[in-house]
Amino acid sequence: MTRRKHQLLLIDDEGLLRDGLCAVINLEGEIAVAGVISSVSALQTLLLPEAPDVVIADLGASAVHGPRLMAAVRARWPGVPVLVLTFQRDDQSIESALRAGVDGYLLKTEPRSQLLIAIRTLVGGQRYFSPTLVERVANGFFSRPAGATKADSDGLSDREREVMKLIAQGLRTRDIAERLSVSHKTVEKHRANLMRKLGVRTAAAVVAYAISNGYLVT
Repeated sequence: MTRRKHQLLLIDDEGLLRDGLCAVINLEGEIAVAGVISSVSALQTLLLPEAPDVVIADLGASAVHGPRLMAAVRARWPGVPVLVLTFQRDDQSIESALRAGVDGYLLKTEPRSQLLIAIRTLVGGQRYFSPTLVERVANGFFSRPAGATKADSDGLSDREREVMKLIAQGLRTRDIAERLSVSHKTVEKHRANLMRKLGVRTAAAVVAYAISNGYLVT
């Protein structure tokens, strides 16, 4: 019996790059493009035989905005993961995407094999972060002792690790405060402490650390 392919919905500007991406995806044995649109608003009238397994979107596209994209996808397909596939690699773009609630972030400059890994990871219920970005952020921000492990080198308390995981899941400070039943000020203090201990300056770096050190593995 033929194995069912993972069905993808692609949201990106029209053009040669999008056409090439579709061709590349359809060459893979276990994934296929179920639909292609160029705007979030097109989700409302899009007809598909079934919900896609993954929505892939470029937040750099002219008609794609992170919060609006996530709201539209969640409204139509509550459990479908969203993977950002983009050329944008700056911390602000990454952090904005994570705050919007995306499930994965992959650079278009990564090899084709990473796209397949990203899709498998998201379909499996886990988050994905581009390995190039993990390496770049880690090398640029982390100052861990050589040979140290995450259990004894980061110096984080259990509560700080909990806050770190929630930051990496894309939650805002007020959402973390509600989740942990603590004040906004307490979360801000934990956030400042853990970032100081890790030697990082942005939420994107916190996410990279959490993913690269296995904190988000289920």
